[in-house]
Amino acid sequence: MQGDTRVVVELFTSQGCSSCPPADAILSELAERDDVLALAYHVDYWDYIGWPDTFADAAHSDYQREYARAFDEGSIYTPQMIFNGTEGVVGSRRGEVNGALASASLPLSFDMNCDDELMHARIAANPAYGEAVVWLVTYQSRASVDIERGENRGRTLEYTQIVTDRRAVGVWDPTEGLVLKLPVKDVMRDDSDGMALVLQQEEDGLPGRVLAAAAVDF
Repeated sequence: MQGDTRVVVELFTSQGCSSCPPADAILSELAERDDVLALAYHVDYWDYIGWPDTFADAAHSDYQREYARAFDEGSIYTPQMIFNGTEGVVGSRRGEVNGALASASLPLSFDMNCDDELMHARIAANPAYGEAVVWLVTYQSRASVDIERGENRGRTLEYTQIVTDRRAVGVWDPTEGLVLKLPVKDVMRDDSDGMALVLQQEEDGLPGRVLAAAAVDF
């Protein structure tokens, strides 16, 4: 079980992007920290340049586009790291990453317990905040990929915290709180060995501030 999460770091990356390996390495370092939930969303919009990313999902590209609209940005890029849903930086620039980390914090926390059969999660009421969506994110903690074509051809790249699925599983009412129970066998995928819960606000249907997060590895 992960410790108290202070920051959720979402990296938008691609195996076909020559600028991404340094950001992938930084995310691997962050994933070792108890106070960081690191998640790698592999996008598909670079697949056309010669190497289809083996973890890419069009939904991840759409998610990044939603962030771009929320930030009033006209384009998307890799590698991009987003911190707690509110700040985006170039993921390969360590100075920018460290600056975002230093100022990041989450105001709420999940009480989360999990065994082989059932995941229990609770988040208390807190009327100081608005309604938020509970997202279940599954991930593969590590993988090694031999890149045969494209900008990174000939390289063997290491990846961590590779998102395999992201789905809404509930809504947190700030006046009532939320208790959530999920059967592990129904939410975990065969290609996954970890799951996270992310409590995130929305504005006009676009992703907003992350209020709380917790994760567990199997």
